[in-house]
Amino acid sequence: MRVVGEFERLLGPPVRSGEGPLIEAIAKDWGVEFPSDFVEVADAYGDTSISGFIFFCGARTLQKYADGMGRLLESSRTVPHDVLPTPGGALVWGNTIEGDQLFLVPHEDGTWTVSAFRRGWADWHDTRLGFSEWFHQALAGEIATDWLPEWDAGIHPLELR
Repeated sequence: MRVVGEFERLLGPPVRSGEGPLIEAIAKDWGVEFPSDFVEVADAYGDTSISGFIFFCGARTLQKYADGMGRLLESSRTVPHDVLPTPGGALVWGNTIEGDQLFLVPHEDGTWTVSAFRRGWADWHDTRLGFSEWFHQALAGEIATDWLPEWDAGIHPLELR
């Protein structure tokens, strides 16, 4: 729980456990290996609504969401990547209440970085940040952006899905 410990001050204690192997099995079925920090955080907090703004996929919804929304996004000319389970595709791992779609994009060097399809702008937004770095900074309000809320200090309320 190396990475999860960093998220506890933002999300409280883990609300799930033991789901990492299920998430890794989805990745294996798709022929990829998800970043370990994503698996660890999704194992602890997946399938939740965070502050009523971000839905974070976990073991229960990751595959279904990719099969449904991923196919729609893949056909969008604004999304410059295939989407898993298409081989070599990006992982769509969540969304905002405003319809922004959150991705992890794989790179040739084995790293994955966060990107987003921002619905309100109808554009693609790349970052150079890995999952836990971006997600932690986003939830802490440390990323200067006009498409994410300015969060109040304290623990984000979670709603299990």
